[in-house]
Amino acid sequence: MDIKQLKFLCALDETRHFGQAAARCHVTQPTLSMRLRSLEEELGLELVRRGQRFEGFTEAGERVLAWARSLLAAHDGLYAEAAACRGQLVGTLRLGVVPLAGFDPMQLIGLFAERHPELRFQLFALSSEQILEGLGRNQLDLGLSYLERLDSTHFDSLVLADTRMGLLYDQRHFAIDGHSLGWKALAELPLGLMSSGMHFRQSIDHGFRSHGLTPRIRLETDAVHQLLQAVERGLCCAVMPLGSGLEGRDSHLRLVPIEDARTLAPLGLILRHSEPRSALADACFEEARRLLESDEQ
Repeated sequence: MDIKQLKFLCALDETRHFGQAAARCHVTQPTLSMRLRSLEEELGLELVRRGQRFEGFTEAGERVLAWARSLLAAHDGLYAEAAACRGQLVGTLRLGVVPLAGFDPMQLIGLFAERHPELRFQLFALSSEQILEGLGRNQLDLGLSYLERLDSTHFDSLVLADTRMGLLYDQRHFAIDGHSLGWKALAELPLGLMSSGMHFRQSIDHGFRSHGLTPRIRLETDAVHQLLQAVERGLCCAVMPLGSGLEGRDSHLRLVPIEDARTLAPLGLILRHSEPRSALADACFEEARRLLESDEQ
């Protein structure tokens, strides 16, 4: 057994496709398949269910996969720890981010990149539940998500922002007067919203219900870029977080605050408690803490 076999196994879990896993690992598909079969023979277990294509992992495969993730995290952590002992931060920081957040993640990425030029970054747009799952399974180092019902026995968190909402619209298609908008006026507009189930959407639905209103929903999507395309074409307006970096995206777009509109829970940076936990995640979490403390002073 070697570390590459474990990387192949985890890549297959993440892509759910033999060809894509091979491409991610920069090997041919036959090489990846051969190395995984070699791992199965060494362990005396069938790990992968195979047919015409990838069909999932066996029960034994899921258990071995959990160990593989931990071993890979420990392997990467060892190198990061050694670099930290030399006063360096190297490697890849894996950050899960909810699609609509009232905090621009590039503020943190820019801070880390400026102070640690050797760092690389992977950003994943995920739901709050997926972020917690990714942190728990060591597939993410940090999460940028809403802190609703966060289990403090398993996760540390820093409150980043109390997310307020605004209406994003294209001035070529809609004319809205004033510097803010009430819920009643909002309910009269054709709206594009993120899919139900997402925390930001749940907060919007709660706002309408609490005011006894029903929104005019014209479009629902789970992709932010599609929502922005719809707004730019005049199909709808969209409820978006203030302070997310959208304000300067296009000279035709305007983001107007909605009165008394905020998410049900604050947004925060999340770090798992349990080991193995990389020196990279710890260092970036502490730098974010110091950044917030300096902003408060």
